[in-house]
Amino acid sequence: MKLHPVTIVIIALNIIFTLKGLKDTSFFERYKFSIGGIKAGQKERMFTSGFLHVDISHIFFNMFTLYFFANVVIAYMGPLYFVLMYVISLLAGSLLALFFHKDEPYYSAVGASGAVTGILYAAILLEPNMRLGIMFIPMPMPAYVFGIGYLLYSIYGMKKRIGNIGHTAHFGGAIGGYVTTLFFMPNLIFTDTLVVVLMAVPIIVLFVLDKMGKI
Repeated sequence: MKLHPVTIVIIALNIIFTLKGLKDTSFFERYKFSIGGIKAGQKERMFTSGFLHVDISHIFFNMFTLYFFANVVIAYMGPLYFVLMYVISLLAGSLLALFFHKDEPYYSAVGASGAVTGILYAAILLEPNMRLGIMFIPMPMPAYVFGIGYLLYSIYGMKKRIGNIGHTAHFGGAIGGYVTTLFFMPNLIFTDTLVVVLMAVPIIVLFVLDKMGKI
């Protein structure tokens, strides 16, 4: 599959900054997402952290996912809107992490997961019936079913603090991709109403649970 030049640039930037961070601990610590650092005025961490990763497998998984879904979004929206969506989703992931972890000064995170999840969720909105497979589940499922299930799992992960994974950033990125897609292509609300509503359900559930003090 041939990648668009903007996707190649994004992947290259992630690789360059990740390798720099892996070699230079002070660089990594200075630009990772850190509640303490952000509250101290280093707001740029909310953006720069999206280009750092903890190891090669971490960046490989994120860039591999981007590789599969970037072309879908670019085909519908063009490269400019794709880049805007990537950045908005990245920042949305950081904002949601800041919202949920604001009272945890030592909370930190890195990775393009928020941005990539935003692109994934956008691609699902645009092509809800494409088939996606999951390891250990032999039969592919409609993309929108996967998207809903993924966010519900993210809520569970946020609640139970499962693994060393930024579930909050994933969820925030998905919200960014969802909202941005509908902003750029509002006709989806009328042409794919059921899918749009169903994919909003986990987002509503998250904020209802937060309001109830369950997260």
